[in-house]
Amino acid sequence: MRCCLSFSPILVPARSFIADPLSLPLVGRVASAKGASRVGVAAIFNRRSLTSKQRLPPPWYSASPRTVPPRKGEGRRNFFALLFILLVTDPALADLEICNRTSFVIDAAIGIEDKGAAATRGWFRVDPGQCRSVLRGDPSAEKFFAHARALPLYGQVQPLTSAQAQLCVGEGDFLVAGARRCADATHRLAPFAEMKPRKTENGQAVIVAEPSDYTPEQARFAAVQRLLLLAGYGAEPIDGVSGPRSDAALASFLRERNLSQDAANTPAFLDLLMDAVREGAGPGLLWCNDTKHTVMAALGVDDGSSQTSRGWWRVEPGACLRPDLPRKALRVFSFAEAVDANGAAIERKGRALSWGGSTNFCVRNSRFEISDHSDCGTRALTKQGFQPVELQQRSGATIRFREP
Repeated sequence: MRCCLSFSPILVPARSFIADPLSLPLVGRVASAKGASRVGVAAIFNRRSLTSKQRLPPPWYSASPRTVPPRKGEGRRNFFALLFILLVTDPALADLEICNRTSFVIDAAIGIEDKGAAATRGWFRVDPGQCRSVLRGDPSAEKFFAHARALPLYGQVQPLTSAQAQLCVGEGDFLVAGARRCADATHRLAPFAEMKPRKTENGQAVIVAEPSDYTPEQARFAAVQRLLLLAGYGAEPIDGVSGPRSDAALASFLRERNLSQDAANTPAFLDLLMDAVREGAGPGLLWCNDTKHTVMAALGVDDGSSQTSRGWWRVEPGACLRPDLPRKALRVFSFAEAVDANGAAIERKGRALSWGGSTNFCVRNSRFEISDHSDCGTRALTKQGFQPVELQQRSGATIRFREP
């Protein structure tokens, strides 16, 4: 069993859309506008139904027949594809929005089905604490679906939506008619959740939420906390609430980049944090856990006069952590192993799932700092092989824990 240092990160797993107690997991309530005229279901995806600020780039409204190759029996599907482009819903009716109440920046896609024909459209980036209009007016399709995914930089994350239907999606901007079957080789099936939007002040909305049930403001701050952790700053816990560790981590990030305190409140701040995560910003060592297991990590440091091992740091699934390195460190070594909920090592084919090397240091199961590495066994210690880490002066080094 491994005992960790006190500043370990905590990742809150994401679940499905927020549940309405009287409906399916992805359900809210639909309020139909009185006197609304019925329109074709595909009309809800019309580019012209978006406001100028919400309009999408050219690939969305291309009417090229390459979007869905013509096939025998596909006349109805092609008809839907044309409706996506040509029909306009009543601008007096309320929008349908996707609202993000998670601590992840997400990509979302929307799907509709009517009389056996299905269509999908995406991707819509939705920042934590924000809503984005995806459909205009009061659509009258028989079924509505939604799919949401965290951006890849977060690593492995539990699904953000449940799986009640398999519909086609594309990579990048896409519009798919006949979405029950992927006619284009570049499309793939993805799990969508059936939903009924709930009524809001701005119209109707589908809400993507975590068990923490964040407010919009809390969701955004939790997103800042999560990205700071991924960039190697100790901003735990991820709870959407300002605290000493979160405030210190945020202040450190702003100071290192010569940013004012107000920069944290700007719309572009999440992008700055994501850039830092992608770059592995900052000198030193960054551990990133790309597995679905908790990983316990330890350091070995050679300062020229002595060798010291120290541990454990707890790195949760999908998280990154930057351990403090002594300034006089000449060489740095790393060891880590995956553990279960009880702290026992996880095995694969009879061997511990671990990441190390051939340089031996003494360790123990509980928190430790050891400078004498002779005769580990006689002192109730364990000899463990560490791997050397090549640190670059400016960019440092990033070690990603992945399953073989």
